[in-house]
Amino acid sequence: MELGLDTRLTLLAAGLIFLLALLLGVWKYHQMHTSPNHLAHPYVDIAHRSALLYSFATLLVSAFVELSDWPTAANATCAGILVFFFVAAIGSYIVHGARRDTTNQFERPDAALRVAMIALVVGEIGAFAVLLAGFVSAQIL
Repeated sequence: MELGLDTRLTLLAAGLIFLLALLLGVWKYHQMHTSPNHLAHPYVDIAHRSALLYSFATLLVSAFVELSDWPTAANATCAGILVFFFVAAIGSYIVHGARRDTTNQFERPDAALRVAMIALVVGEIGAFAVLLAGFVSAQIL
């Protein structure tokens, strides 16, 4: 069985996000080891956990990409949108963990955060809905 380019790229993204999760685990462990209370900063913990979860979410996305009825470009675009928002979220957690500037980024949300959250909701739900529809078209109907 040969996987489509869209699926291979999505699987690569899943692997890279998982690798990032493992590296973030080292950072988390270091903070736990050196902290007086043996806890990592909340956003270091969130970055680590979200990277683990997003790596498996991306793996799930790759299955829908491979089994979709839509053209490679459409599937790759949808997967790319999802991966972009997954990585952007992890990146924002890493920034907050490195800066130690907050324990809740929604405590004082600005306009940029509101716009980013709307884009994330529309992008993630929309992109996955397209992939799910492609799966239903190819595998159910």
